[in-house]
Amino acid sequence: MMQLLQESASYLQHRIGGFAPEFGIILGTGLGALVNDVEVEHSIPYSEIPNFPVSTVESHSGKLIFGKLAGRAVIVMQGRFHYYEGYSMEQLVFPVRVMKLMGIRKLFVSNASGGLNPAFNTSDLMVITDHINLLPGNPLIGKNLDELGPRFPDMSDAYDEEMVRQAMVIAEDLGFELREGVYASVQGPMLETPAEYNYIRIIGADAVGMSTIPEVIAARHMGMPVFAISVITDMGTPDRIKKVVLKDILEAAAVAEPKMTKIIRELVRIQ
Repeated sequence: MMQLLQESASYLQHRIGGFAPEFGIILGTGLGALVNDVEVEHSIPYSEIPNFPVSTVESHSGKLIFGKLAGRAVIVMQGRFHYYEGYSMEQLVFPVRVMKLMGIRKLFVSNASGGLNPAFNTSDLMVITDHINLLPGNPLIGKNLDELGPRFPDMSDAYDEEMVRQAMVIAEDLGFELREGVYASVQGPMLETPAEYNYIRIIGADAVGMSTIPEVIAARHMGMPVFAISVITDMGTPDRIKKVVLKDILEAAAVAEPKMTKIIRELVRIQ
């Protein structure tokens, strides 16, 4: 695995020359417009990168973008990978590990999720403060990659408290409400039944999705601070469950995306 990671990192370093990234950003479903704010220097399709998975979800572009956001050097994943696409946990986090080998110091993650907290509304933004892993595994199972991190990484601070506080201040200064809460990840690709929504709420989640947690685990294993944010694209509370198709999710994400972009851009600027 380390050889595969190093091959991919070396290939990308050759493609980007002297570009030295500081931060990694993963864009979720319907949230790719942040790339419009990036001064793009290099755009590399996943299909051209040795050992990289390729996104199979229609709303995920499948490109690695290198450029400047708010004057800082970033790598942006325009499209991510999901367990339901048939990838292993190691494949899901492969790009995060490659970005770390390329020098990034912090990871920013976004996703689209279903709201479980009755105080939430569609198109709200929720900063993730903790998570519940309901996926059938995690990327650290198996032989530990000692070159990357310890066998038993502590997860008591999976999401960086300082960046959470900074995001709340940024949102207040910009004049909009930013929620906080716990994110649960399930395997998908089907959305949850009413009983499943209720169960996930009972065990402590404010939102549920199908991504993010493997990437966060891998990042924390490597000692990287993480900031993660969810766009609430539909509601899973008993009185507001309705049939949802991808078009609805993309439309709800598009409403919140400009606010999310402002938060991430400003956070990157002040790190």
